[in-house]
Amino acid sequence: MEEEVSKRIKEWRLERKLTLKELSEKTGLSVSFLSQVERGSSSIAITSLKKIADAVEVPITSFFEDYANNNYIVRAQEQKPFRLEGSGVVYTRLGGEFAGRTVEPLLLTIPPGQPGEKSTNHPGEEFYYVLEGELYFEVDGEEYTVKSGDSIHFPSTSTHFMSNPLNQIAKVLCFVTPVIF
Repeated sequence: MEEEVSKRIKEWRLERKLTLKELSEKTGLSVSFLSQVERGSSSIAITSLKKIADAVEVPITSFFEDYANNNYIVRAQEQKPFRLEGSGVVYTRLGGEFAGRTVEPLLLTIPPGQPGEKSTNHPGEEFYYVLEGELYFEVDGEEYTVKSGDSIHFPSTSTHFMSNPLNQIAKVLCFVTPVIF
C-alpha cells in the first residue's frame, strides 16, 4: 500500500496539471518533501496526506481500500486495520460512513519505542484514551505521560507530538476532528 499512496499522489497531481511548486503552495508542504513523498523515500503524516488530498480535490479515503460502512455499526470482523507509509502505527477505523460526520473514531496500535510524527498543528481537536501501555505527548511545549486508563484532549491547533516510550505496544482509543478518512 505504501507505494500505492506515493503513486496516487503523483498521478493525481499530474492529472490536474500541477507542478510540485504549485502543490507546495496549495498544501504548505515543501517542494523537496513532496518530491520525496512521490518517490516513496519519505513517510507522510496523516495531516500532510489530508492537505494533499484537499489540494488535488479527492477524499482522503481515495488513498486506501474501500472502508465505506453504510451501516452505523462496525462489527469487529469488518474492521480493516491499515498503516500509513513509513509508520509502524496501525490505524483501525471504528466509525461508520454517513453525511455530515464530524468526528473520526480510531483505534491506534503503536509499536514499542515508536517515535511519533514530527510536531504538527492543524484545525480541529484530538482525544486519546490509553487502553494499554503508555504514551508520551508534547502539547504546546508541555510534556504529558498518559498511562493506561488516562486520557488527554486538546485543540489540534496547539503544536503537538506523540510517541510510545515503552518497550510494549500501546493501544489507544482516539477521536479526532475534522474527519480524516
